[in-house]
Amino acid sequence: MKALFSKITTIVLFSLLAFGTAQAQRIAYVDVTAVLENMADYQKAQEQLDKIATQWRQEIAQEQDKIKGLYSKYQAEAVLLTEEMKRQREEEITNKEKEVRELQRQKFGPEGALFKKREELVKPIQDKVYAAIQKYAEDKGYEFIFDKGSASGMLWADPKHDKTEDLKTILKKG
Repeated sequence: MKALFSKITTIVLFSLLAFGTAQAQRIAYVDVTAVLENMADYQKAQEQLDKIATQWRQEIAQEQDKIKGLYSKYQAEAVLLTEEMKRQREEEITNKEKEVRELQRQKFGPEGALFKKREELVKPIQDKVYAAIQKYAEDKGYEFIFDKGSASGMLWADPKHDKTEDLKTILKKG
């Protein structure tokens, strides 16, 4: 009887293990940053972006130096200026400061020229990497691939695991 129980237990355990492995999902991760940094096209684009950013920073620094010069000149001459002349100089300095801030925003802001240039140069390379990840996942049978190197999270998921519509239906009923 003990031998029969042992055989049944073994069969049940192997059946459960077989079922469990049949249900296992294939998951992988990739460090996209490391992949990109290894690509010559990406390195070239990054160098070009760095060059542009350095040039724009220098232009902005020159403008800021001009403002410092205007302010120093104003302070040196302030005792000799009438109230109206002081107001005009202060307004000139303030306007110049606004121009420089606007230049910084245009070049380095969230929708600025550097952002657009980065999108123009780097996005096609990123798209190429993401397409390769998708093909790799599909060819190798992975269901999920995550990015190890950034906060972007999931890079690819088998659409059969998307339960968005199910959740929408549940919430509509609720």
